[in-house]
Amino acid sequence: MFELICNVLLWLGLLYAYFFNVLEAPIPDRTARNPYTLKPDMWPKAIIILLLICIAINIFNIIRKNRNNPDFKLDVLLSIRARLCIGIALVIAASFVLEPFGYMLTCVLVLFFYGLLLGQTHVIRLAIFSVVITIVLYVVFSVLLSVNLPRGTIPELRNFSLYVESIVSSVKSAIM
Repeated sequence: MFELICNVLLWLGLLYAYFFNVLEAPIPDRTARNPYTLKPDMWPKAIIILLLICIAINIFNIIRKNRNNPDFKLDVLLSIRARLCIGIALVIAASFVLEPFGYMLTCVLVLFFYGLLLGQTHVIRLAIFSVVITIVLYVVFSVLLSVNLPRGTIPELRNFSLYVESIVSSVKSAIM
């Protein structure tokens, strides 16, 4: 069952990559004018299509092989493997909302829901730790490593990120 779920998630991830990442590849004008040249996005498209076909065949073989197996059910949501799959799905969902929500809110939500997934029962403590860890990670990546983290495309969240950046930069300039 775990193998089937991982294959389905991988297939969906590759399908997303094909439609949203590969097709956005810029094509130089000289290459676009020549009808006989291979475009820069041709090889990634071909590789992803081949991978999609191979994974679909693998999914079909897993289902065919385990069709009569009584343990091959979808009611194993509380097992460790299912929690692992839910955690993977949580990270994939975070990758989808990272750009519109920005780093701050996405990191807080991922840490909070991952803590719930791991069995944390104190919701207030979990929320506080999620915010504190997000701030520590922001300072490490933004200040110490000079990495520009996503600010978000939603205006309120973007303004909040810019406000936090201004606070961090004023503290950084006061220290140095």
